[in-house]
Amino acid sequence: MADKEATVYIVDMGISMGEKRNARKESDLDWAMTYVWEKITSTVATDRKTAQLGVIGLRTDRTENELDSEDSFQNISVLQEISQLQLPGLKDLRQKVKVNDTADGDAISALVIAIQIITKHCKKLKYKRKIVLVTDGRGSMDADDISQITEKIKSDEIELVVIGVDFDDPDYGFKEEDKDPEKAINEAMLRTLVEDCEGVFGTMQQAIEELGIPRLKTTRPVPSYKGQLTLGDPEQFDSALCIDVERFPRVMVRRPLAASQYVQRSDLSNGHVSTQSSATMMPDADGADAGPTSADGHTLTSVRNARTYQVLDEEAPGGKRDVSRDDLAKGYEYGRTAVHISESDLNVTKLETQPGLEIIGFVPWSTFERYMTMSVSCVVIAQKTNSKAIMALSSLIHALFELESYAVARLVTKADKEPLITLLAPSIEVDYECLLDVQLPYAEDVRSYKFPPLDRVVTVSGKQIREHRNLPSDALSAAMSDYVDRMDLSDLGKDEEGNPAEYMNMTDTYSPVLHRIDQAVRWRAVHPTEPIPPPYEILTRYSNPPEELIARAKKKLEKLIVAADVKKVPPKVRSRKRNRNEIRPLSGLDVGALLLGNKSKKIKISRENPIPEFKQALDSTESEDSVYDAVKQLSTIIETQIKDSFGDIAYGKVVEELGVMRDEMIDLEEPEAYNEFMRSLKGKLLGETLGGDRKDMWYEIRKNKLGLIERKSSDRSHVDEDEAKAFLSSRS
Repeated sequence: MADKEATVYIVDMGISMGEKRNARKESDLDWAMTYVWEKITSTVATDRKTAQLGVIGLRTDRTENELDSEDSFQNISVLQEISQLQLPGLKDLRQKVKVNDTADGDAISALVIAIQIITKHCKKLKYKRKIVLVTDGRGSMDADDISQITEKIKSDEIELVVIGVDFDDPDYGFKEEDKDPEKAINEAMLRTLVEDCEGVFGTMQQAIEELGIPRLKTTRPVPSYKGQLTLGDPEQFDSALCIDVERFPRVMVRRPLAASQYVQRSDLSNGHVSTQSSATMMPDADGADAGPTSADGHTLTSVRNARTYQVLDEEAPGGKRDVSRDDLAKGYEYGRTAVHISESDLNVTKLETQPGLEIIGFVPWSTFERYMTMSVSCVVIAQKTNSKAIMALSSLIHALFELESYAVARLVTKADKEPLITLLAPSIEVDYECLLDVQLPYAEDVRSYKFPPLDRVVTVSGKQIREHRNLPSDALSAAMSDYVDRMDLSDLGKDEEGNPAEYMNMTDTYSPVLHRIDQAVRWRAVHPTEPIPPPYEILTRYSNPPEELIARAKKKLEKLIVAADVKKVPPKVRSRKRNRNEIRPLSGLDVGALLLGNKSKKIKISRENPIPEFKQALDSTESEDSVYDAVKQLSTIIETQIKDSFGDIAYGKVVEELGVMRDEMIDLEEPEAYNEFMRSLKGKLLGETLGGDRKDMWYEIRKNKLGLIERKSSDRSHVDEDEAKAFLSSRS
């Protein structure tokens, strides 16, 4: 469980905070609130009830605090009491934070009020207490009781953070020129207070720049197994090794923030919506349960999914009947078949296991392949208060390390849980020793695939060819090797002092997807209408190779392009045949043109060879009229074949011709030419005008899905999916 936290933000909203200084395009308050909103929204995003915060406004027009009767506590307002802040409260807080028309208000008195509300809320309970003061230091400050305030902060273990707008910071390298004398005095006073309280004092520019560095989440370790690590059977042999150990996760995968489905809340039954879940309900002003409220004020409600089960029933309306979940039996997929297993048979297949971590063998380091790991790594340590177990586990760890071996163990974390096979690797650090374990695959988890060799081509007869168009030549291999060597990143890293260092340090690399989504969500919570800012530089720093490295490897890359004979692939054009360049032979001799003679000559499609001649006619024309003429000729041939067919002897040939016509019209983006013919053909078939009853031919058209060309198949079609389905019915 996470520690309880109570944080109070003191925000200076005096009239001086409304000015724009040091060539900034936004006021000092808006600039400072960039830092405050980032911190507040980060707390809200955790959705932890134990992470609570409060906000105090300094130098406000109104006075709202428990000590407002005293003159020194005027113009200080408690905007948010210490509590768990959620999105509706964040929206209300946004409206309260604005520049006021007064310069009165004491920052030291605001600290007193912050200490008071923290003490009142936390009492004597264990809390992480923190006060963050954001000010420009231009208001009046009374330092008479500052020593008592320091003692109170230290005795209550409150962390004090003071972030000043344009405060001087020698460590960061910022100094404000022509500083106001009163501000300089106040700044020195706050610095002394923070140093006496052992807090944090900084300038706002540094605080905002460091917002781009993602904050790593620290979680309290929870043991996944507590028990004994055994070597041998302790129930049968007294010499068996038994060590009391605990197992903790070492690395965990953090997923990006998951999306939730909501719909805008409708006004049904006096504001009550039955589709809400209890987890998202929030009481509104009149006590009715409402859905979560978005940042722009719209009340939302969660989407509730409903699942129904149906079985085939010819007597039921629609051919299907609803059944309850209790009437269903579990089925397990075996290939493409659902196999039913009864509860009694299923119990027989379950393996009854007891918790334990049993070493079943040892393997040398050289036999283990990294690709065999199937899980994140965990840490196995000895029981913390058991000195005998600590000594025994240390001996096992050192023995594995000296023998360069791993231990293979059978792990059962809970009773009746499936056993896992894990690999235990020794890890010896300066301040601790442990066993690192990862899950190993069973034989059923391994899939073996055979791939052709990369350095030779094996023919059908078994002959091995070393020189082939699919194999890199010596020149290409040398060029690639030189390019890879020139793109080496190992010598590019520099530390802050300019000394050689690792280029991509693990501590400086972050998941762009994870932290970018977090950044966008926090920004949208405070700025519902403004565009989301670009990602922080630290997230995209390693997205592309350094410019210095690209320039250094440019010549090697050019040689590699020549050696690999890289050519630009022409852009893919839309499949409109008459508008694309015709493919011509390398010799330049167009045999098709020679056979056709004059292109403008009309090609007549014969009944003996309709399909090739139809394609030839389409390839030799660029006009829409010629396309329709070719379709008309083939349509006449198809109708004649159906009419003269003895039974269904010609139906197969007609289906083939219709398929070719349909594909060619889709390719030429002339679907209406085909659709017009199909509408006419259907009427003639069902009207028995093509040699009598030809409904079997219509059945063949339906079976082969040769209906109208719909919009899904061609963008130029005016036929939607419903019309295409209705056309394939037997109704004229």
